[in-house]
Parts: sequence; structure tokens; C-alpha cells
Amino acid sequence: MDFISEAEFWVAIAFFGFVAVVVYFRAPAMIAKALDERAARIRDELDEAQRLREEAQALLAEYQRKRRDAESEAEEIITLARHEAERYAAETRAALQETVERRLQATEAKIKLAEAQALDEVRAATANAAIRAAETVISKGLSTKMRADLIASGIKEIKGKLN
Repeated sequence: MDFISEAEFWVAIAFFGFVAVVVYFRAPAMIAKALDERAARIRDELDEAQRLREEAQALLAEYQRKRRDAESEAEEIITLARHEAERYAAETRAALQETVERRLQATEAKIKLAEAQALDEVRAATANAAIRAAETVISKGLSTKMRADLIASGIKEIKGKLN
């Protein structure tokens, strides 16, 4: 029994004992189970990450679509506002033109009225001056018959002009 005193013998016994204990307590199954559980957890995490990535891509696509829609709506609003501003400016120009024309017509009517009044005043003043001049001339040097003839012809002349 020399081999009992050999170190290699005891190493072999310890090794086989260790293997027996490991097999007895089902360590390979427990290790395999732990590895399988870890692989399943990793697989679940990868699946969850893939699902989250797909959701993020869907959200990104939706937000990009909403941004494009908002941009096109903003462009439509701007275009509509420009058209409204142009229409309002045209209406304002037309209203201003109409107001200017009405005021011009009113001013022209006032001018014509003022001209007519001035002409009437000039005629009246001229008639008064002519009457005073005639009175002066008649009273200073005409005979009674000549005065009567001049007055009659003046009355006829004034009647003719007034008609």
C-alpha cells in the first residue's frame, strides 16, 4: 500500500470526492438552471429593449408627421393672412378713393355755390353802382323828359337781363 502514501493518490481521491459531492448535490443542474435563467433574463431584456426601440421609432415618426402637419398648417395660415391683408388693403384703398371722390365733389359743389354767390354779389354791386351813377348823372344835368326816358330804358334793360 505504498500508493496510499503517495500525494497523487490523495489528490485523486479528493478530486473524485469533490466530483461526487458536486454530482450528489446536483450542482451541474443548478449551474445549468442558473445559466438558463440568466439567459432567459437577458433574452427578456433584449426583447424589452427591442420593443422600446420600436415604440421610440413609432413616436419619432408620429412627432415628425405632426411637425410636418404643423408646418404646413402654419404655411396655410400665413398664406391666408397674406391674402386677407391684401384684400383688406384693397378694400381700404377703394374706401379711401371713394371718400376722396366724395369730398372732391362736395368741395367742387361748394366752389360752384361760392362762385354763384360771388357772381350774384358782383351783379348786385354793379347794379347798385350803376343806379347810383345814373341817379347822379340824371340829377345833375338832364332834363325831366330825358330822365324819364333813361329810367324807362334802364328798367327795360334790367328786365331783359334778369330774364
